[in-house]
Amino acid sequence: MYLQPEDLLKILLAVLVGGLIGVEREYRDKAAGFRTLIFICVGATLFTILSTRLAGDKDPTRIAASIVTGVGFLGAGVILRDGGRVIGLTTAAAIWLTAALGVGLGGGLYALVGATTVLALIVLWVLPIFEHRLDDLWEERTYEIICALAPEKVIELEHLFTQNKLRVKTHRLTRSGGEMTITFQVRGPLRHHEKALEQLFTRDDVHTCHY
Repeated sequence: MYLQPEDLLKILLAVLVGGLIGVEREYRDKAAGFRTLIFICVGATLFTILSTRLAGDKDPTRIAASIVTGVGFLGAGVILRDGGRVIGLTTAAAIWLTAALGVGLGGGLYALVGATTVLALIVLWVLPIFEHRLDDLWEERTYEIICALAPEKVIELEHLFTQNKLRVKTHRLTRSGGEMTITFQVRGPLRHHEKALEQLFTRDDVHTCHY
């Protein structure tokens, strides 16, 4: 069987679509970048083409459906926990979406894939600007403060946060020798976090503070 022109078109479009999404991930130095997303999109496209050719009288969606499971494992590999944060979720979602776009190209749904690619690029490039502004308005941080063993310090430090118009969601206390570690989960505007952090650094009774 000879290479059909439409199959070549689908593969080239997969390179383009995967590359467009991959450029943004590469620009932000994420785990799955330019080449990775191209391969994912091309692979999903090729699997979809093969599923329609090899299925015969059977259900042609069986191979394509397996792409969802396989890409799910691939996406899970880029999700990591960094302290109190989970990172890599957007990259994992981009992998999942890129595979879906590849399936669409393999099925010949060019208009749908094109419109979805444009929307995805808008979400990846434009919405982070608004996301950062929202984070500045209301951010959640986890503070880990090490100080001398004195239970009353918990109330003092919690009062420091509330004075700076921050809301303490939870706090946890652990003891190690003559010191104690207090972990506060605090929410509020970024500028108020900065004021509270400045005050914490000037306190003589606070040995270590990081978030």
